[in-house]
Parts: sequence; C-alpha cells; structure tokens
Amino acid sequence: MSKQSQAEQTQAEAGVEPLLVRVEEAARILSLSRSTIYEMLDAGELPSVRRGTARRIPLAALRTWVAEQSSPAS
Repeated sequence: MSKQSQAEQTQAEAGVEPLLVRVEEAARILSLSRSTIYEMLDAGELPSVRRGTARRIPLAALRTWVAEQSSPAS
C-alpha cells in the first residue's frame, strides 16, 4: 500500500474529513473529468490552494459549488 493510500485510510478510519482534496479526488467527488476540474479552476469557478506544484481544492468549495448548481435559477 502506498504512503498516500495509508494516510487516506488512516483518515477514513479516524473519521477525519480532509479540508483540501486533490484535483483527482475533486473530479471523483463531482463525477467530472480531471480536465473539467482544471477548466473550472482556470475559469475561477472553483478556488484552489497551491503549495509548490501541488494544487488542492477546499472540500467546502465543492459543497458550495454543488449547492449553487442545485439551486433554482432566478
């Protein structure tokens, strides 16, 4: 098992929800492609946090985006 998988499994077992997720995880959560997530990031539809070359998306931003998409158009 990879170091990353071990960390994710430990978080899941402890019931700890991450504050930030990788682009791949965001794509899986939203059932969208990685390319679509990157397009949304570039367009400013989703915020992200950068640390070196790593890019993470706040889980709260994903929830907000879903809520905005789910609300009726006014």
